[in-house]
Amino acid sequence: MIFKNLHLNIEINDHLFNTLYPLRIKKLSERHWTSVEVAKLAADYLVDKPNCKVLDIGSGAGKFCLIGASTTKGRFYGVEQRDSLVKLSQKIAKTNNVNNVEFIHSNITQISFSDYNAFYFYNPFYENIDDSLLIDNKVIIDEKLYFSYSEYVENQLKNTPVGTRLVTYWSMWSEIPEGFDLEFTAYNGKLNFWEKKF
Repeated sequence: MIFKNLHLNIEINDHLFNTLYPLRIKKLSERHWTSVEVAKLAADYLVDKPNCKVLDIGSGAGKFCLIGASTTKGRFYGVEQRDSLVKLSQKIAKTNNVNNVEFIHSNITQISFSDYNAFYFYNPFYENIDDSLLIDNKVIIDEKLYFSYSEYVENQLKNTPVGTRLVTYWSMWSEIPEGFDLEFTAYNGKLNFWEKKF
């Protein structure tokens, strides 16, 4: 019912969407997972043509991808280094017949951005510099990783073609290379919509 309503553009709030998750994952939602409203706005901007391939950089519990896949004509790919979150996201997608979504268990440094058309970035590396609410203790946390991952994303985005779209949420913009213009913002500047102009 949740995904059918999303597909029909019937409003779904976060409390209802988060019932899809186990309690431990649900408790992390406010800090770590994109809200339904933000996900819909971001996905709508990123999917500028049918079958547009959107990469969620650090997809966590898969919320953004699941919502985007249910509300647009795009194809959503979430890359996540925590295997348990990938399996959970895959299970929710399969159980609810969300077919235009795929979750990849990998580190971002193993992903080539040339395979995708648009990108979503909800500050996925931040826990490396702020460990006040960690997702779990299954991955290495190190301040140096924040900078090396951000640099990797920046370098990959540099090589994307003109017209590439990017949405950042709660980002410090360190991963955004020259050439991306800020088109507009929402949520008091926290949600930013970019397009590569040169």
